[in-house]
Amino acid sequence: MKTSILSYIVTLVAFTGIDFIWLSKMGNTVYRPVLGDMALPDFRPIPGVAFYLIYAAGVVAFAVQPALAAGQWKVALFNGALFGFCAYATYDLTNQATLKNWSTFLSLVDMSWGCVLTAVSASLAFLIVSFFTRSV
Repeated sequence: MKTSILSYIVTLVAFTGIDFIWLSKMGNTVYRPVLGDMALPDFRPIPGVAFYLIYAAGVVAFAVQPALAAGQWKVALFNGALFGFCAYATYDLTNQATLKNWSTFLSLVDMSWGCVLTAVSASLAFLIVSFFTRSV
């Protein structure tokens, strides 16, 4: 139980922190020019926080826990990349299919980002949790 809670907290902090840096640097450069007036001027905290809380649980379930069970960081990296790609592809390709401003470029950038971000977050969580659970 302690390992699951620690996995969740570490994943949530890593994923949210890295994504915050990405969005603060790339939001106005990549997303806003494509979305135009579809983009809100400010972040809506409740759905945003809900996304991070739910997504971190998915990363733990599909990438971090299997990696801890296998004892291999490569499992976290691969499963994280796969989970991130599938989740972000669901969002991006649905948007591209239904929103007139959504571009292929934006889908490709965002799907790549989701893949990398989730793989890195899952791997960091695996390494940190492994370190602390071995040390205890």
